Amino acid sequence: MIIYKDLISGDEIISDVYKLKEVDGVAYEADCSRITVGNDNIDIGANPSAEEADEGTDDQSQTVIDVVHSFRLNETSFDKKSYLSHLKSYMKKVKEGLKAKPDADEAEVAAFEKGAQAFAKKIIANFKDYEFLIGESMDPDAMVILLNYREDGVTPYVTVWKHGLIEEKV
Repeated sequence: MIIYKDLISGDEIISDVYKLKEVDGVAYEADCSRITVGNDNIDIGANPSAEEADEGTDDQSQTVIDVVHSFRLNETSFDKKSYLSHLKSYMKKVKEGLKAKPDADEAEVAAFEKGAQAFAKKIIANFKDYEFLIGESMDPDAMVILLNYREDGVTPYVTVWKHGLIEEKV
């Protein structure tokens, strides 16, 4: 299994367990699922007493998006101006990270810059459709994961920046 970590914060962002689809050479999309967590009902084979039966149980279950829950992603919010400011700063750090690689390739850096600009324009054009998530460390300089829904309006998916990830085999 491969875990993809944020280049800047080191937070785990996603894994290859989720089918990653490359988009425009600069991002990955992964479909998510809604799952129910909590309300672990463990049957030990005993019958509740009459007193316990009257008390009932608190329903602690909640429906969450699997990727968000599994990688402990946190919601954050942006307006267009603050998101663009973050994105500009983030892209600069990713570019520096690409150049710092031992096998740095100028063609890859140039392709990233061109592709990232075009992809950022798509994001801004559909800005109101996205929810924004950050990694567990809540590092404000790290990658912002985009959450949106497919055309069916039901299937959630996340978008992450391909060049902002470090692969770690586990």
